[in-house]
Amino acid sequence: MFVFLKNLLSFKCPRCHEGKMFVNKWYSFPNGNKMVERCSVCGQRTELEPGFFQGTGYVSYGLTVGFSLITFAIWVYVTGYTLQNKEIFWWLPVNIFFLILLQPWIMRLSRIIWLTAFFHSDDEFFDKK
Repeated sequence: MFVFLKNLLSFKCPRCHEGKMFVNKWYSFPNGNKMVERCSVCGQRTELEPGFFQGTGYVSYGLTVGFSLITFAIWVYVTGYTLQNKEIFWWLPVNIFFLILLQPWIMRLSRIIWLTAFFHSDDEFFDKK
């Protein structure tokens, strides 16, 4: 399980775990999510069909909701506030700040998760290179 998470968080090819999947660094805002056409090591295509990455919106939504639930639980545990206290609303702007800050990274992670879920079906129809 930890190897799987390490492979996801490295943003490498889901097949060979060696080739880079993105052209630029995550903090390159104009072209930060630009992906390579094929893995330089194993030849895995990054877009299996036109519009393939539209499903990453669901993955990104799940990641942001999960992040928000975790930060909310941590906030309640650390501060001791409950839903009856108005101070709980201090969590909301802090959470929004971190979600905006992490958005490029979350978008990349959702693309890698989506590609990892579907890359195995590409083998039988296309050559490696």
